[in-house]
Amino acid sequence: MERDEALALLGRYVTSPSHIAHSHATAAVMRKVAEHLGEDAGEWEVIGLLHDIDYDIVGGDMERHGVEGYRILIENGVSEEIADIVRRHNHMLFGDYVRLVEVALQAADSVSGLIIACALVKGGTIDEVTPRTVKKKFKEKSFAAGCERERIRMIEPLMDLGTFYRLAIEGLAEVRGDIGLD
Repeated sequence: MERDEALALLGRYVTSPSHIAHSHATAAVMRKVAEHLGEDAGEWEVIGLLHDIDYDIVGGDMERHGVEGYRILIENGVSEEIADIVRRHNHMLFGDYVRLVEVALQAADSVSGLIIACALVKGGTIDEVTPRTVKKKFKEKSFAAGCERERIRMIEPLMDLGTFYRLAIEGLAEVRGDIGLD
């Protein structure tokens, strides 16, 4: 599936502007991590775009989140591999992530919110955010409290957090208009 097809599919199921922005942010981080690891950046970006395709439908029901996403993707002709990654990304139902793409999705899903919060503190400007900024804010548990730091740390077997933060910031800078940042 190509990016444009994934965006069209996302638009059919997700109406919440914040969820659409989150999907763009996660996708941008996934693309950068894939490039860094020598993986298929286009496929990882599509996974990031589609990972929460069911969120508006399930209304926060974490017993259904991911499972409904899998169904939607299969019904729309998305590959079993991508659909299964989307299904399994719900860490409340699944775990033991060993595939690189699954580990990256866990980390990207959480770090995007932390970095966007850092940018908002800097006046909404992503260019003002550095890995050092993110590292400092990561340690402040009350900052972006909904950001699950243990999921971000899952990336550490693949790269150090400083590198991950740099890649994530670069990715978010590339989609700044799609996520409401300057």
